[in-house]
Amino acid sequence: MVTIAARFNGPDHSGNGGYVAGMLAAEVGADVVTSTLRIPPPLDVPLSWEHDTHHDGEVVRLLTAGGAVVGEAAPGAFTRDAPAAPTPAEAAAGLAAYQGHDDHPFDRCFTCGTARGAGDGLRLFTGPVGDGRVAASWTPDAAFGAPGDGRLDVPTTWAALDCPGGWAADFTRQTMVLGRMTAQVVRAPRAGEPLVSVGVLHERDGRKFRTDTALHTADGELLGRAEQVWIQVEHDAFR
Repeated sequence: MVTIAARFNGPDHSGNGGYVAGMLAAEVGADVVTSTLRIPPPLDVPLSWEHDTHHDGEVVRLLTAGGAVVGEAAPGAFTRDAPAAPTPAEAAAGLAAYQGHDDHPFDRCFTCGTARGAGDGLRLFTGPVGDGRVAASWTPDAAFGAPGDGRLDVPTTWAALDCPGGWAADFTRQTMVLGRMTAQVVRAPRAGEPLVSVGVLHERDGRKFRTDTALHTADGELLGRAEQVWIQVEHDAFR
């Protein structure tokens, strides 16, 4: 049995998409994993794992007590190149231009919520830097490092790769939730390590937004990357 703790929310009453997708990815254990969320992930309730083995690898599902599929994950593959690291000037400008300070659909989001304090939320604030891109500098708080090596776990790293895609698609224009995420953690970030984040809007197809994100060190080392599908929703349904 497993639960998604309430602190790992996106909208107030459901799980952070990247965090839950990362929980699924950690169960698969492949280098690149695709996680698909089927329903808003419920918080603080018992859930269970289901493992299936197919010819193309293991499929993992997260289930409610009633058997509903919260999400599923399997080995995945990328279709585009990883976004390049922003320059220091772009990262600083993006952080200063973060739109969530003035207009945020989910201001208590674990990743990008402005109502979360240091060590409570990640406070990863990516702002527009032109050409459909967002960027920011970001240093993970010590609270998120594992004892001993200080590294962020897989769900937290996936959470950090999550919301920059939503801001690239522009949460201020429409409310969206994560539908699917293909990601790879090349090297787990460490708490206290200066990093830069980037998100890119690839295309819009009706209510779907395809985005790319990446997390780099300040020196340009790629730590993780993701391709995402965001789904436009009615905001009132996620209050």
